[in-house]
Amino acid sequence: MEHFSDVGHTTIEKLPDKVLLNIFSYLTHREICRMARVCRKWRLIAYDTRLWKSVSLRPEISGLHVGSLEALLALISIRFGPSLRYIELPIELITHTVLHELSNKCPNLTHMLLDFSTAMQLHDFSEMQAFPTKLKYMVICLSEVIFMEGFMRKIYNFINGLEILHLIGTYEKVEEEEEEIYEVINVHKLKGATPNLRVINLYGINFIDDSHIDAFSSNCIQLECLAVNFCNKVTGSTLKTLFQRSRRLKCLLMNQTSLISEHVMAVEWEKVSLQELDISATDLSTECLVDMLTRIPNLRFLSAGQLNGFNDTVLKSWMEMGNPRNLIALDLEASDNLSDDALYKFLSRHGQQLSGLVLSGMPHITDQLWMSVMPILNNARILVMGTPERLGVNIHVDQLMDGIANNLPRLERLELRWDPQNLRFSDKSQKAIDILRVKCLKLRCLVLNDGRYYEIVKANFERADRNTVVRTSTSSRVSNYYLLGNYKDLVFN
Repeated sequence: MEHFSDVGHTTIEKLPDKVLLNIFSYLTHREICRMARVCRKWRLIAYDTRLWKSVSLRPEISGLHVGSLEALLALISIRFGPSLRYIELPIELITHTVLHELSNKCPNLTHMLLDFSTAMQLHDFSEMQAFPTKLKYMVICLSEVIFMEGFMRKIYNFINGLEILHLIGTYEKVEEEEEEIYEVINVHKLKGATPNLRVINLYGINFIDDSHIDAFSSNCIQLECLAVNFCNKVTGSTLKTLFQRSRRLKCLLMNQTSLISEHVMAVEWEKVSLQELDISATDLSTECLVDMLTRIPNLRFLSAGQLNGFNDTVLKSWMEMGNPRNLIALDLEASDNLSDDALYKFLSRHGQQLSGLVLSGMPHITDQLWMSVMPILNNARILVMGTPERLGVNIHVDQLMDGIANNLPRLERLELRWDPQNLRFSDKSQKAIDILRVKCLKLRCLVLNDGRYYEIVKANFERADRNTVVRTSTSSRVSNYYLLGNYKDLVFN
């Protein structure tokens, strides 16, 4: 009995410091700052530099708000120190004093994000003499109107060790009317300072064109992954040279660029090391798609959605004359010119090797095709199905969930995009959801359109304490990109 009475008096106060430190490590920095006000002991733990390895100071993206430069300089000195590995700074905190302190007090800083996107003017960097020298990963969020050269020329000497570079444009903020486009960062000078880049992500930048791809390829011989998604001035005119120079290039992502079929067909595809390709929404012709897919020797990942030219001929030619035997991820979203018969034939032969399959946005691809291929897709980790357009037929979702549960034990991410009005389910729905929850134990994300079925599935998973699995399509989206070899390097905040 004595033993139990002791337990009754045990409070969180009695926990060892290292256990408290571990508990605190699951909290956000905002929560840690609140905990620091509880008592002296918690304050000491909250200030432990091991909790401050990765810090965002962008409050609008769930980071901390720092009221003044003085407060930040104190944080760098007292709380961050040698433990700091990653930091995100908004424009108002990017000053030569802050960067000098980071280089001085945080010798292990390897990852940095600098957000200039809302800038109307830069701070004065004329006196800047120091900058973190061990950076491997850098993100620069560009402004549409602020020229970066005054800042960039001060850091060129310090960033030779960079391996991963993200330049993030203002694609998502663009208004409809045509505005003047400024080349706000000098890529031709930047490439001279970064010879060791392995991963380059140029995202949604309105001035990036083929000459900039050519510039990077002329100096970055280690290049493994190039992403130019949403850079609509890219036509592919320097792709041939890119592959001749960058022999290690395995991943090329060109979603929503302005590729011209003739430029793409000029590439010596049979000689490339390319394994991962995204050409979604690019307007390439059927002839070009057949030419390319039958010549690339070892494609593992293909995103080719929203292409009118991707039809049954392309799929048949690829199967008969190309090599899809190593394919693990296929995204053919909104490929309206593909028949369910051609897809069935392709999946019958290659479905078993796929880890990811996206066949959404096609009204003619219903639960019937999915049910027929489900036993073949037994290695799938990612599936996206359905279309938000209202259909004339109904989707029998209980049967579908049952098929998924009994055939796909490895499934991690699933999205059903069908309109809630098209989902038919019965009173026995709970049983099908129970089986899915119990059999697909690796499922970490299930995305549904908001509606009655979403509420039923969410409540079911929450009763089993799996609160974060079920999400709505307004806040979450499933993609094959998780299967990219450089996925972790390509993620930016």
